Amino acid sequence: MTALATPSRPRTRHVSLALIALALGGFAIGTTEFMTMGLLEEIADGIDRTNAETGHIITAYAFGVVVGAPVIVSLGARLPKKELAIGLILALGIGNAITAVASGYVPVMVARFVAGLPHGAYFGVASLLAASLVRPEMRGRAISSVMLGLSVATVAGVPASTLLGQTLGWRSAYWAVLVIAIAAAAMIALFVPHSPANTDASLRGELSALKRPQVLFAVSAGMVGFGGLFAMYSYIAPIVTQVIDLSDAWIAAFTLAFGIGSVLGSWGAGLLADWDVERTVIGGFVATSLVLVAFYFAASYVVPALVLVLAVGALGSIVAINLQIRLMDAAGDAQMLGAALNHSALNIANGLGAFFGSVIISAGYGYRATSWVGVVLATFGLAIFLLGLAYQRRHATTR
Repeated sequence: MTALATPSRPRTRHVSLALIALALGGFAIGTTEFMTMGLLEEIADGIDRTNAETGHIITAYAFGVVVGAPVIVSLGARLPKKELAIGLILALGIGNAITAVASGYVPVMVARFVAGLPHGAYFGVASLLAASLVRPEMRGRAISSVMLGLSVATVAGVPASTLLGQTLGWRSAYWAVLVIAIAAAAMIALFVPHSPANTDASLRGELSALKRPQVLFAVSAGMVGFGGLFAMYSYIAPIVTQVIDLSDAWIAAFTLAFGIGSVLGSWGAGLLADWDVERTVIGGFVATSLVLVAFYFAASYVVPALVLVLAVGALGSIVAINLQIRLMDAAGDAQMLGAALNHSALNIANGLGAFFGSVIISAGYGYRATSWVGVVLATFGLAIFLLGLAYQRRHATTR
């Protein structure tokens, strides 16, 4: 396995502020990605469409992430990383501004696609910048600190922006993300040290990472295995109201539990990555399967269900962050592309999990059965990851 090549570490007294700046960019991305779900009814009224039709704008954003991550990273590989990060987070802000002024179903959908384009690329370059600020043995914690911004957004940014949108109109929430993006860009400009451009990088060189078997194994494991989380969590609202038989007001408690778990998982993911990335991914997939099995049997009980949803959120962050580091390792010189591909994989997983969950629900098995869909997907993700490790070891011994 190719070790993650960390650029020569810059001397700076502002490492913590630099990491906060990069995390603030992640906070802006997390806020805009998830707040649309909370404002779906308001947006539907504003563009005169049904909730189901308006839900397609969420898919448009995810599609933007999937497309933008490899394309932007490959085209921007030779650019200075600090300046690229600033440009990407400002592009995200502009995408939100376009959403705020867009009128009608198609313009809003196009705006959300545009807003999604910088998502994965930003995390790719921000991860490399974060790793360059610390000693190699602390790279996991540095990279997880960037992802922590996305997790904090689920706890603070999304509820706050949703409330803002419900109070002042849904467009105000997207204007707020623009403000956060500008603040993040300013902090990156002030506190993140300059990182020289990689003049040896090329479009062909970056895309060559897609030919590496370990990159393909890791991406596939993320696309399938992480879908296990979304197979259940995509239907958390009807699970709360119809399986646990609680009022709509309880949905917020469960989403908050998931967000808190995600924050805790992001913090712990860095420590685990600095211990052993491969074992952490394996353990994360196994634990996810076990928690989803437990959720199936405990879904009718409030407190156990809350605890297990928190655990799902934590395990999701642990697996996602360690898969990202695995991809950066596997991508060789195209580490930025490796990190970005992880976010493409996770967005595909989001769609796959929700789709297979809907299939089992439509077949009459009920919302609780989505946990078993999650178990199957997480198990397949683990199998793909283990197959990748076996291939790697066999290839190493035949050299």
